[in-house]
Amino acid sequence: MEFVLFVPQIRTSFERLVSTALAAEQAGFVGMTGMDHIEAPGSVGQPNFETTTVNTWIAARTTRLKVGSLITCDAFRHPVMLAHHAVTLDHASNGRFELGIGWGSWAPDFEKFGIEPAQPRDRVARLGETLEVLKALWSGESVDYDGQFHKLRSAVLAPKPLGKIPILIGGSGPKTLALVRQHADWWNLDTRYKDKFQGQAFEDLRAQIGTARISVQQKVGHVAPGADREEVAEKSKRRFGRSGVRLGTGPELVDYFAELASRGVERVYAWLSDYSTPGALEQFGEEVIAPMSVK
Repeated sequence: MEFVLFVPQIRTSFERLVSTALAAEQAGFVGMTGMDHIEAPGSVGQPNFETTTVNTWIAARTTRLKVGSLITCDAFRHPVMLAHHAVTLDHASNGRFELGIGWGSWAPDFEKFGIEPAQPRDRVARLGETLEVLKALWSGESVDYDGQFHKLRSAVLAPKPLGKIPILIGGSGPKTLALVRQHADWWNLDTRYKDKFQGQAFEDLRAQIGTARISVQQKVGHVAPGADREEVAEKSKRRFGRSGVRLGTGPELVDYFAELASRGVERVYAWLSDYSTPGALEQFGEEVIAPMSVK
C-alpha cells in the first residue's frame, strides 16, 4: 500500500504548498496531488490556484514526489495543450507526473463559466476522444484524428514522454468504467460511496476495469498519540461534514487500510482533517505509512 497526499490548493500560498510537499516527502508519501476546479466546491469566492502551475511548482522543489490532480477536468483544456503540458512536466520532473483525468462532474464549473460541453453525456464522449488523442500524440507519430470534438491533421508532438505517463480515471458509471478498461493505468474510487465497497458490488466493479490498478480517495481523521479523539472527530466534521471520514488511531487506520489492501487496493489518496501540517504528516508517516510498508 502506498499513500499520496491530497491537498486542495484553496486559501493557501505557494510557500505553504512547498512546505507541505517537503514534509510529505519526508514522511513517506509517494506523491502529492490537488484538485482541478475553477470554483472550489464548498468554497465559493475563495482563492484557488490552477492545478498545472501548482504541479510544476511542487515538482521543481521536490525530488521524489509524484505530482498530479484528482482530477484534471478534460473540458478545461484542449487535448493537444494537455498532452504538451504533460510531456513537459514529465521531462521537468524526470518522470514524476501522473495524469488523473475525468469528464467533470461539478456542475457550477460549467454553468457559471460557460465551459462546454454542458451535458454530462457529451463530456463523457469528449473525454473518450481526449484519451485517444493524448495517447496518439504521445507516440511521437503523425496523428490524423476526426472526432466529434477534436480534429487533428498531420499533428506531431515532440518530445515524446520519457516513458509511459500513467493515466488515472475515477468513477463507477458504466461509461466511465469502459474508459478505465481501455485507457487507464489506475482506477480511483472515492470511499464516500461505501456501498461500492461491499462484497459483490465491489467485485462487479472490479471485473469491469481490466488491468487498471486500484486506488481510493479517503478522508482521514488521524487520532495521533496524545490527541483527544472527540476533538479530532469534531475537527473532521467541521472540515469534511459527516460523509466518508475514517476516524482512528494509527493502529486502527493501519487495520482499515490493510483490509482495503486485501481487496486489491494498492494506493490511498489521503485527505487529512488537520490540514496536513508538517507535524501531522510526520505523525501519519510514523503511525500509518511506515507500518503499512512492511505489511
